[in-house]
Amino acid sequence: MLAGANIIYGLGMLEMGMTISYSQLLMDAEMAEMMLFSMDGIVVNDETLSVEVIREVGPRSDFLSHMNTYENMHIQSKPKLIDRLTRDRWNEAGGLDMEARALAAAKELLATWKPEPLSDEARARVRAVVNAAERDYGVPESEK
Repeated sequence: MLAGANIIYGLGMLEMGMTISYSQLLMDAEMAEMMLFSMDGIVVNDETLSVEVIREVGPRSDFLSHMNTYENMHIQSKPKLIDRLTRDRWNEAGGLDMEARALAAAKELLATWKPEPLSDEARARVRAVVNAAERDYGVPESEK
């Protein structure tokens, strides 16, 4: 991506694209999201460099315990499936690997997703394409 590629292909695909995995799709989407974030570049200004905090804290002091560090620590990466817990905390949280978390998230999405209905204009355009195809291929009215 950083070398200039501008397409992400095959998310969720297994077995050379013959199989689609919902959990793989969510894992791949998370990776793609992080790649796309990196392509936006790094904003460098007084705010992102925390210039005021550097002045406030001063040399040889503790920046890690400063509230600014806490407030900004998640700017770069906001994973939903990648787990960065220590092994003890990971085990305490159930010890689910990334694939198991992705599968649970996929099942939740499938159970709760409510797609937005197409607009009347979009619905009419889709219907026109279907009608034209049916006409071109001679689909009888009884099969519609």
